[in-house]
Amino acid sequence: MRDVIASPDNKFYKLLKKLDKKKYRDENSIFKAEGEKFLNENINFNKIIVKESKFEYFDEKYEISRHDNLTILKDNLFDEVSTQENSQGIIFLYSKNLNTIEDIQGDVVILDDIQDPGNAGTIIRTMIAANFQNLILTKGSVDVYNPKTVRATMSGIFKLNIIYETPEKIVEFLNNKNYLKIATALHEDSISYEKIELQENNAFIFGHEGGGVSEYLIENSDIKAIIPIYGNIESLNVSVATGIFLYKMREKLQGL
Repeated sequence: MRDVIASPDNKFYKLLKKLDKKKYRDENSIFKAEGEKFLNENINFNKIIVKESKFEYFDEKYEISRHDNLTILKDNLFDEVSTQENSQGIIFLYSKNLNTIEDIQGDVVILDDIQDPGNAGTIIRTMIAANFQNLILTKGSVDVYNPKTVRATMSGIFKLNIIYETPEKIVEFLNNKNYLKIATALHEDSISYEKIELQENNAFIFGHEGGGVSEYLIENSDIKAIIPIYGNIESLNVSVATGIFLYKMREKLQGL
């Protein structure tokens, strides 16, 4: 078996602990993903970190000892860097998506100031299921590379083109590329999402859990749309609304 990291003063161990914070994920352009399921994903990882007591299990099942980028931690140290209560004993380090907004082609989903990691993770899974590949988040939105969101995406985070940008740069890009900009918002001139007529490139904008889409993005949209609510409730959770909306848009796109 490989050498085992046993000291909390180890430089790599200290980095692993820091990666729970956005600042250090950004500085190093890497993030953690935890769980056995990632061994079955055909995605290049930077490092595998294994709990010492779980090494034999993973080596017998997956031959992880063949990887040069394998690190083994003493159980007590692994428990300190794990973000799960019932960890399976394996963590992966991956590089963050370093694309820019100019790399985007085709339809795009825009999340404006979304803050909840669970909502972001659910939306990412829904986007993949509805076959949308491009996601832009306004700067200041939740970090999709935090452990809770990565877990909620069920590995979906690797299947999207994810960009963070300012609202001003987003609008500039959409205008330059002739996108139809559709903001989900309750306004006097809002129309039902069923009446939207899509074009070649479309941008679907969803807003903050409490405040909705910002006035700036609403003012710069081409269409304001709503999902009809038939019962006695004020609004839908943003991840639920996004799912309903995107599936309807996918139906419309299939008919173009």
